[in-house]
Amino acid sequence: MLILTTIYVLIFIIFALILFAIAQIKFAGIKVKDFWSFIEANQLLDKLYRFAKKYEKLTAQEQLIFLSEAEKVFDAFDKVPEMLWEEEYQRYMEVLDKYKDIKVARWENN
Repeated sequence: MLILTTIYVLIFIIFALILFAIAQIKFAGIKVKDFWSFIEANQLLDKLYRFAKKYEKLTAQEQLIFLSEAEKVFDAFDKVPEMLWEEEYQRYMEVLDKYKDIKVARWENN
């Protein structure tokens, strides 16, 4: 019986913490969906950053993939306040620079 009570209390605490986190996100003026997409975009930003640092010359298909994935990251980051991603600013700018370079190179080739 003690174990069952402990499990119920832990479930209640977890549920309360989730509700508190959602309330904090909403009080900050962010939609929960936008915040979740920001978290996913943050992971994608890490991958794009490593990719941008590793590869100097990309094939046309790799450029298109990079551009579409980078646009997803930019959209997600635009929906949340900048104070949430201050730590990611350097990586964001590196990916943005690579994005701009690819856009210019593709524009020059067409």
